[in-house]
Amino acid sequence: MKNIYKALFLCGGLLFWSCTDLEEDLIGAIDRPVSIDEPSTAFDGGGNGGNDALSVAYSKLRDGSASSGGYWAIQSVSSDEVAVTQKGGDWYDGGIWIDMHRHTFGPSNGPINDTWTSQYGAIAACNDLLKTNLDANQTAQIKVLRAFFYYRLLDTYGRVKLVTTPGQDAPQSSRAQVFAFVESELLSALGISAVSASMDLSNSPLTTDVNPYRVNQYAALGILAKLYLNAEVYTGTPRYTQAADAASYVIDNSGYVLCGVGCSVPNPGKRPAVDSDPDNLEGYAAVFAPNNQNNPEIIWSIAYDGVTGGGMNFAHMTLHYSSQFTWNLVSQPWNGYSALEDFYNSYDDNDARKKANFIVGPQLDYNGSAILDYAATDGQLELDYTPEINELEPNASRKGGARLGKFSFRLFGRDDQDNDMPIVRLGELYLIRAEGRARAMNNWSLAEADVNTIRARAGLAPLTGLNADNFLDERGREMFMEVTRRQDLIRFGKFNDPWWEKTNSDPHKKLFPIPQPQIDASNGTLTQNPGY
Repeated sequence: MKNIYKALFLCGGLLFWSCTDLEEDLIGAIDRPVSIDEPSTAFDGGGNGGNDALSVAYSKLRDGSASSGGYWAIQSVSSDEVAVTQKGGDWYDGGIWIDMHRHTFGPSNGPINDTWTSQYGAIAACNDLLKTNLDANQTAQIKVLRAFFYYRLLDTYGRVKLVTTPGQDAPQSSRAQVFAFVESELLSALGISAVSASMDLSNSPLTTDVNPYRVNQYAALGILAKLYLNAEVYTGTPRYTQAADAASYVIDNSGYVLCGVGCSVPNPGKRPAVDSDPDNLEGYAAVFAPNNQNNPEIIWSIAYDGVTGGGMNFAHMTLHYSSQFTWNLVSQPWNGYSALEDFYNSYDDNDARKKANFIVGPQLDYNGSAILDYAATDGQLELDYTPEINELEPNASRKGGARLGKFSFRLFGRDDQDNDMPIVRLGELYLIRAEGRARAMNNWSLAEADVNTIRARAGLAPLTGLNADNFLDERGREMFMEVTRRQDLIRFGKFNDPWWEKTNSDPHKKLFPIPQPQIDASNGTLTQNPGY
């Protein structure tokens, strides 16, 4: 019989916002030494995405976009997708994650401030570059990149400062003014005055070159599509037709394709002794794999790499301590983030995305043997991830909750993953076109063709009788972990509704507060959002 790895619960711990969390020491042996040469070039996640004059600004995309404590965390934990449960003294962190989940967060919440500072740090890098000798294409790229960071601030805080000159301050703008700035920068980079079904991009300084780590015309249109989809929330004026037109232009004119049957990559997480591990990742699973750098669906992505482009650590954020032995990871995971049971259960069992997005059930080690957790308090020693979570706090099960597996893991993985994070991908543009057309004409049947294109890729039968509620469900299943769920719940009027361990929340929670440290340092030039 193969050896069984054992996990012994001791103490200690590590995560972004606390040094007081509990952790386990793992007893057992990694099957082979981890070489500094891992990952091989076949599994290279993209690194810096290219070494050119623009790299310093593009590298700022990695800050907080796929890690604990920043933009990804506050967007995801405040939605009905993901929770960070308090497991005794583990992951309490002064209650910041409980507050995020229950919408009781305030201006002093640390991750809210961290998100603000990382976006403005990125904007400062863009402003510095724009003062250098860039050509027209480079200037357009950096203006789109800066507009993207302002789009995040617009969505998250609403009323922010539009700083465009290094070393200078700016007054606090209204949400509508920030929207107008982001829109104008994107339109200017595209060489047009407005988005329409017949727009001509021949005057754009942006190219149509395919490079997932640099902005081209299709990436800029993708951000515009996202902006217009949420315009009614941001400004009170719907722009659904423009959202659909921007998305449709990319779908109809670019060379990007959905990654479906036949679109595959070798599985970097394949354990030789585990027959259930596929040799290849195909379709939806391949879009988010550790070796997804050349995926034909991804239009613009954040370049992550375990050696040269760190910042994605979902494996550590979500996996139980002893899951280190599942993939023989270099370091022990932190056992924090998990999916809400209702969200997990919203997937049909035949949906290929369910298997790709979540890790559930008994866990096996590299050699195919059961992993045991000798710190278990329920008498069940086998590590078995259950979709059910007993409570949010104070003593949540350490094995409760489906774990986040969409950005899948590789054998012998380092602390930072290789998977690139899509910012704009074709799958979402189909859903934006679908929703834009349906809302513009007040007819959800107009969304069925595009929704069913996405469902077919997931191995599901066509859906008829589409309405707002089941469209939101479909979008949620496709876009899990891609920081759109909070936006979607707000747009569909459900963000303040109750869900597991959360009661109705106040409408003002649809905007995060301006961080108190920023107000304190502003000499009166920043004021707080209403309700805080």
